[in-house]
Amino acid sequence: MEGAGHRGRWTKCTILLLFMSMFIPTLTLLEPSEEHMCPHGDYPAEKGICCNRCSPGFKLVEKCNATGQRSNCKPCPDGEFTDQMNFYPNCLSCRRCKASKHDEEISACKRQQNTVCRCEAGYYKFNIDSETYECRRCKQCRRDEKKTETCTPEKNTVCECTENYYRATAGKCTPCKNCTAECKHHCSDPPVLNTGDPHAAPTINEYLINIIAGVVVVTVVSLMLVVLITYVATKRSTKKKLLKRTTQPSDVYPDSCEQVLVHSEEPSENLSVRAVPQSHASEQEPSNLPDCVPLEIRIPDLIYTVLDLVPVLQVKRLVRSLGVKDTEIEQAEMDHRSCHEAHYQMLRVWAERGSRTGGGCRGRMLHWPLLHELLDKLRMIHLGQAAEELETKYSIQ
Repeated sequence: MEGAGHRGRWTKCTILLLFMSMFIPTLTLLEPSEEHMCPHGDYPAEKGICCNRCSPGFKLVEKCNATGQRSNCKPCPDGEFTDQMNFYPNCLSCRRCKASKHDEEISACKRQQNTVCRCEAGYYKFNIDSETYECRRCKQCRRDEKKTETCTPEKNTVCECTENYYRATAGKCTPCKNCTAECKHHCSDPPVLNTGDPHAAPTINEYLINIIAGVVVVTVVSLMLVVLITYVATKRSTKKKLLKRTTQPSDVYPDSCEQVLVHSEEPSENLSVRAVPQSHASEQEPSNLPDCVPLEIRIPDLIYTVLDLVPVLQVKRLVRSLGVKDTEIEQAEMDHRSCHEAHYQMLRVWAERGSRTGGGCRGRMLHWPLLHELLDKLRMIHLGQAAEELETKYSIQ
């Protein structure tokens, strides 16, 4: 009897531990988030100070240094924009509608809004992902098809098979020859789909099938809920660790190999960007820098060119091959809602890290080995066409 009592207590403890393991991930979600320490619209800076974000159309020049102070924000220069509240040190470059790819401009770029492009007549937008699309030629209906919807800049032509034709597996319209479901007009009598009594009671087999299906559905839904809760809890925990590890955005202070921003002496509404040499000697002796990309090539310009050439689904593979860590990739995705901005930050991490170790670039030009590394990695992941276009653009022999 005493042994039976011990077994009963062990069984109860096992059941209790099982229920606790199912709800532990939920408890993690109930912990207060560090994001709610600051008022809405602000972000946590170093030492627990909350700084305000810059409005759309502005960029961060200097963050606040004490509670109650405000960040110093400046308007974006011409040709650049920000379309949301931010604390970015640089504005984003405006999109350029590519007439060579049948993309036309319908709204010019503003400080708080990117350029709006549209496919020209005879072409429609084919979405590659939420941020990228290409203009494709509108479909022309064949002789055995009829047009049901006309092509627009947003949607392709819709065609249906003409009478006495049906859509075959290969997608072509095939003439009706037999009495099939697609060619019912060739049937002398309509097919009899159900000869049984529609009011007949379900059989035992039907009951069993319904019960099994219900059990399977409940089991699958329960597993999905457990996996979802665990995933959300793990991601929240990882995000908290990353926030503790770094007290400021990764791109708040640009490294020395980026361009130098020089403000003109005109009002702040007409800010300009130009590259400034580090010394007079560097202008007179360009031949002493054989390992640097020419002055006209800036790191942001190179990154935007790469993002135009590399398919969106291949960007993460490229930056990993260039040495960007998974934690840096995840940080970029958490800091930026837009896929395009996140990819820009990933490539920026690589470019700035390489520029810091490049030696003779002197903070204004791209190191040659860094560009050659990019070309080699593009070919390694079977993107040789993108590498060739970069070589052509930058006149690399």
